[in-house]
Amino acid sequence: MIRYFYTSGEYFIFLAKVFSFNNKAKTFYSRLIDEIYALGIQSIGIVTVISAFIGAVITIQTAYNMENPILPDYLVGLATRDSLLLEFSSTIVALILAGKVGSNIASEVGTMRVTEQIDALEIMGVNSASFLVLPKIAAMVIFNPFLAVISMIVGISGGMCVAYLTDIMSFADYVNGIQYAFVPFYVTYSLIKTLFFGFIIASIPAFFGYNVKGGSLEVGRASTKAVVASVILILFVNLILTKIFLS
Repeated sequence: MIRYFYTSGEYFIFLAKVFSFNNKAKTFYSRLIDEIYALGIQSIGIVTVISAFIGAVITIQTAYNMENPILPDYLVGLATRDSLLLEFSSTIVALILAGKVGSNIASEVGTMRVTEQIDALEIMGVNSASFLVLPKIAAMVIFNPFLAVISMIVGISGGMCVAYLTDIMSFADYVNGIQYAFVPFYVTYSLIKTLFFGFIIASIPAFFGYNVKGGSLEVGRASTKAVVASVILILFVNLILTKIFLS
């Protein structure tokens, strides 16, 4: 337990160093664009593929579990839409990105630590934490909501393709369901969560990578710890935000 408090203290000290911005704005914006491409744009593919299949699977499973003449067919579309808006497109996508993006960040920063590149930056008078990590955090916070929106659109479209190409329900009922009783705040709520998740996905792995001691084996262990810690914290923050916004 003491170790967890110690690590938490180190994490907040690390964040204080990250946000002690003393680098040139031009350099920061240049690195920000690079990180948006590396962490955000290159994640569109996996988010799109997974969202399409999950949207299709949710539609099929909901349809087969609602084979009741009392329940109208349009509820399948409604359930798919709300599942994607409330949880999948924000929380589940964040868990996927924690594995893909988080391990990448931890490995990159950890490798720079063990090869003494971070020490070289410090010797040159550069705030290495801010220089390396702040653009990554900013990139994930900025681009993560866009990934969530892409996931919502693709996921609903995946369910729509199932309704159109199969006979589990009519296409018109599905479209009616995704339009029925739409609550715009669900989208706002989901996008708010992505801001917190983006911060976690970038900062936690960067912290573990920045504090690596040893060689390549320790970098691998740090990547594993970073992913596990990020996943747990995402789920915990999701619980808190859900209680705050939906209760």
